[in-house]
Amino acid sequence: MALLENGEIVEARIRLDGVLAAGSVLPARLTSIGSGGRNAVATDERGREYLLPRGAPGITEGAGLAIEIVREVIPGTEPWKRPLARFTEKRPHLPPPLDQFPGGATLDLPAAADALGNAGWNDLLEEARSGIVRFAGGELRISPTPAMTLIDVDGHLPPDELAVTGAMEGARAVRRLGIGGSIGIDLPTAGSKAARQQAAAAIDATLPQPFERTAVNGFGFVQIVRPRPRASLVEHAQDRAAFEARALLRLAVFEPPGAKRLVAHPAVAGAVERGWIDALARQIGGAVELRADASLPMSGGYAEPL
Repeated sequence: MALLENGEIVEARIRLDGVLAAGSVLPARLTSIGSGGRNAVATDERGREYLLPRGAPGITEGAGLAIEIVREVIPGTEPWKRPLARFTEKRPHLPPPLDQFPGGATLDLPAAADALGNAGWNDLLEEARSGIVRFAGGELRISPTPAMTLIDVDGHLPPDELAVTGAMEGARAVRRLGIGGSIGIDLPTAGSKAARQQAAAAIDATLPQPFERTAVNGFGFVQIVRPRPRASLVEHAQDRAAFEARALLRLAVFEPPGAKRLVAHPAVAGAVERGWIDALARQIGGAVELRADASLPMSGGYAEPL
């Protein structure tokens, strides 16, 4: 999903097949009551486990209950972490498809023109995979860690100006890439308290609520905490082979119609082969072959006619 303002992507989200979206309410069974009323575990009908940080008051171990997903599975360096949920009395339901949000629309593929690409989707994917976001006068370097996402601001503008501009661009990147949880932005050390206050105000004016933040300290560091219901695009990119496989499949549907050969790094080719060849063949109306090429970078895959 991409939210556009004036033809540019200001917010983006990826919903993966097989991952239940945040906001889903589903039946489950309490398999552990946790300790001290916290960190209970529930298991759904497919055997997937969910951590309930606030427990499930009044529910006995082994009993059925309804749970609402509050954080989806997060790919990356900690795949063992369970998705988070909470006990609820709501009736089971799934959130609406992304195209049913107000103003939403589905882009049919294949298509003659790449509307999403023209709005900057491919550039957004490059930001996610590289962690580098460039702006006039500087750049951001985004580094996801298990504890928080760190954003370093660097550039050649005067320090006070770079601090304010970097704060604004950092906030824009947080929203655009869907970064949630604990976020640290390391700005250049501003020479005045007024510049630090302007940098903080730039974050407040750019990043939609809800979020909390600290003041910008004397060393230029500011911490932001915002909801984290799903993985950011940066975190999706940590599952590199699958991320690049999806990007390659999207590229293929804008090639001329007909049978195609996908040429990709072996890890990417393997990810495509495990689940997407038949679906792509149906979409483009022709056979699909794969050729692994170890000389290609992970992001260097391409499609060629058969």
